[in-house]
Amino acid sequence: MRPPFVLALLLCLPVFSLDAAETYQPTTDFKADWITVDHLPPGQSDREGTVISNLWLCFRKGFTVAAVPEKAPARIACDSKYWLYVNGKLVVFEGQLKRGPTPRDTYFDIVDLAPHLKPGRNQVAVLMWFFGKDGFSHKNSGVPGFLFDLQTEGFELLTDATWKTHLYTKLPDNDEAWKENRYTPYERVTADPLPNYRLPESNIRYDARFEFKSDWTAAEFFDGDWLTPKVVGKPPVTPWHDLYERPIPQWKDYGVSDYVNQAEIPAVSDGTPVVCKLPYNAQVTPILEIDAPEGYVVDIRTDNYLGGGEYNVRSEYVTKKGVQRYESLGWMSGHNVVYTMPPGVKILSLQYRETGYDTEFAGSFECDDPFFNELWKKSARTLYITMRDTYFDCPDRERAQWWGDAVNELGEAFYALDPKSALLARKGMYELMWWQKPDGVIFSPIPAGNWDRELPMQMLASIGPYGFGLWWKTTGDTEPRRVMYPRMKKYMDLFEFGDDGLIKHRTGAWDWGDWGDNIDLRVLTNCWYHMALLTTKWAAFDALDKSDEKLLQDYSFNRDEFMQKRKKIQENFDKVFWNGKEYRDPAYKGKTDDRANAMAVIAGLAKEENYPAIRDVLLREKYASPYMEKYVLEALFKMGYEDDAFARMKERFTKMVEHEHTTLWEGWGIGSEGYGGGTINHAWSGGGLTMLSQYAAGVDLLANKDRPDDGNDMYVTIDPQIGPLKWIKSKTPTPCGDILVDIKREGKLFSLTVTIPEKMAGTILISKKYGTKLKTFPKEAGLAEHDHFFNLTVPAGTWTFETIEKE
Repeated sequence: MRPPFVLALLLCLPVFSLDAAETYQPTTDFKADWITVDHLPPGQSDREGTVISNLWLCFRKGFTVAAVPEKAPARIACDSKYWLYVNGKLVVFEGQLKRGPTPRDTYFDIVDLAPHLKPGRNQVAVLMWFFGKDGFSHKNSGVPGFLFDLQTEGFELLTDATWKTHLYTKLPDNDEAWKENRYTPYERVTADPLPNYRLPESNIRYDARFEFKSDWTAAEFFDGDWLTPKVVGKPPVTPWHDLYERPIPQWKDYGVSDYVNQAEIPAVSDGTPVVCKLPYNAQVTPILEIDAPEGYVVDIRTDNYLGGGEYNVRSEYVTKKGVQRYESLGWMSGHNVVYTMPPGVKILSLQYRETGYDTEFAGSFECDDPFFNELWKKSARTLYITMRDTYFDCPDRERAQWWGDAVNELGEAFYALDPKSALLARKGMYELMWWQKPDGVIFSPIPAGNWDRELPMQMLASIGPYGFGLWWKTTGDTEPRRVMYPRMKKYMDLFEFGDDGLIKHRTGAWDWGDWGDNIDLRVLTNCWYHMALLTTKWAAFDALDKSDEKLLQDYSFNRDEFMQKRKKIQENFDKVFWNGKEYRDPAYKGKTDDRANAMAVIAGLAKEENYPAIRDVLLREKYASPYMEKYVLEALFKMGYEDDAFARMKERFTKMVEHEHTTLWEGWGIGSEGYGGGTINHAWSGGGLTMLSQYAAGVDLLANKDRPDDGNDMYVTIDPQIGPLKWIKSKTPTPCGDILVDIKREGKLFSLTVTIPEKMAGTILISKKYGTKLKTFPKEAGLAEHDHFFNLTVPAGTWTFETIEKE
């Protein structure tokens, strides 16, 4: 069995220097006014059930710069998305985060315009898309507003009544102010079907016959007949309220690319769909260049259009006469983009632009078994396609930040992506707690305008060691714990103990423990709650262990309360749930739950003498969804049954790994198979990536242990469990640099080479199952030999360790 302290040793000095009070307080020094169009559609609902939805607007402002400043930071906000042009050049592709940081407030971007300015006359032009609908990922303000605030040395550029605006969406003919529908190519509603209610985005229909005859973003464009905007007021003002700075980078724009099967695209359409292959499942905006008569309709969608069994987003393009080029600006996801157009249309070019979260695939894992290499690779791709404004469950059906999904994604991101990915986790943490209801309930997905239901076990997972705790450990930043502690405590206080000394099962608004059958909910509740108590205790330590007496008085509970509750669960868990061969709630009547038995191990509640019986359960019962399968696999590794973990991982994920899709599915089935079919791209299924990097390669940064101030920012434990593998190479990116692991097993010789970056120290644990004699180790390493393993401590550097069987 693994020794009890084998987890990583991390967390002394902050690696991210983040001041939560600064980062998550609204900005108030704006001089600009919010502006909007002075005329909006009449106040009746339409087929999308919204008074005002799917509007496109243009804003323009010319200005003079005597000398270009070194920096020209523009603060830009809108509801809902914008595209920024400076002097006719695209500067921001899809700016603005979906609302909001709180249920009423709005984010803003900071964009440095200095590189795009010139001495003399300059022109700013903005295309804005107003969703006008609530969804599982957006809170609708109800008004299409825009704000631009640039204050720098030498000049200011502020939205006010001197800007020009144009409603770029065609409105009903009976609307007197807009009945000419002049230069309004966007139409509010496509033909049926429309996107499902979870999405705030609408389908996009663009009629090129009504677009401007010249480039409206250029300085020379005549806007004298455009309207004067309606000035609403300076922030904070209803309905956008306070403004919070965007806490994540602008999107990475990979540029315009050809499809993989570009050579197979026909020169002339015969009316059948043209299927254009992407290199992998990606977030893309489709592009076409065609020669056609006017009035033809081109339908653009991806093969994920029905992802998750619901209608997602698509685009319709109505042609003008002649050669024309169009990019549909609302991103879609899939493996293929499908263009359907009438016969006779000449296809000059079909292309796409990929955009996504600005991070790099900085981590890696390779071994001698191609199956696990492919599982890691597909997990990383699935993770990336479920990141944008927030972490979300899937990029098609809902794009929603469900925190059960997010918890798994945080772990995967640490091993697969560069440290910038941590900023998305931090954003999600604050959103989850800042959307807390007055009664203490937290819920997901958030941000959301048409959902507020609590899923207790997902909420406990979010604030526990695998959610908030993991982020604190892998960044070294503990400041948010102080800020979040009162909210965490308020939620934890909603749970009550029963007469048997264990937590009562809290159903919440959605009594959900996992997809599938045979879910032993009360056992799971106590496991998740026990772990969340530990994270809340850490937060209480930061909040209470201060010299500020007033701060101490603001908190009614200290960390001891949480430890007492943990002790109470520990004392009663086996008394109530262990029946001699498995963990089971006496009131539960289903088949023995593999998830519940695995979580007893994960939560540290299962006794070591119970491990063999738990192992039998995990080898026999297989009810966990891909979401909870991660924890079943982890339990096997934690108990020391690594060969079983590799075998179960391969058994459970074979169908996904061998499938042509580059992403992992929501359920074990696909389409009509399995429970509900689900989507083909759910990062909650990527737990295998975490298991391979954290346990097989052994890079473990999950545990907290106070260390003296020895000049190191981070600590890592490397404790490989390679099972049937012969070699492993892994790279784990951290804020200090890359941790490299190179493992080889040849005959009786086991070799481990590790690279630990500067400002980091490590503990190396080598099981004697790989060799009972330590043949080679660096003289710099401190050595402690135990019955079942070697324990070595090393500073930063590259070190090689070899073990061999004693003769």
